[in-house]
Amino acid sequence: MADLFTHLLVPYILLTITSWRVDWLDEGWVVVGMGGAAIPDLQKIRIVFDTAIIRQNLGIPFSLAPFSTVGGVLLVAGLITLLFEREEWRRVYGLITFGGVTALVLDGMRAYADGRASAWLNPFTEWRPPTPSLYVSSDPAILIGILLLAVLVWFVNRQVVNS
Repeated sequence: MADLFTHLLVPYILLTITSWRVDWLDEGWVVVGMGGAAIPDLQKIRIVFDTAIIRQNLGIPFSLAPFSTVGGVLLVAGLITLLFEREEWRRVYGLITFGGVTALVLDGMRAYADGRASAWLNPFTEWRPPTPSLYVSSDPAILIGILLLAVLVWFVNRQVVNS
């Protein structure tokens, strides 16, 4: 869960700072972008639901792995976008995609045993880019650091920018 929470906080930080210069980007739109950051973590549904049961109920071959790829983010972002009013589609799709890609980039910087990130660039390539191995998902220092930065951005947004 720390990984998901970090994935949600990073777009919050980036989009809130961006909102200081972009008039239409208010708190509601920031939340839309944050929601996109949860898309790559949809693959963790397998912790609760067995994919064999999902496959059986759908009646088609099914895998959760594509959710944590660029192709999965683009597809799910498109499906979510359809739930919004047509005149907001471009904005919604852009924000959701931004959040999802942000989460994928963060995952690409994690430490992997073989020094290569997952194939998150799929379906465009199967290449697994080298990772800088900046952090381990379970490291609480990463979550605490991002949380402190998010609180600082929240405070500046409330007290300085929106005052």
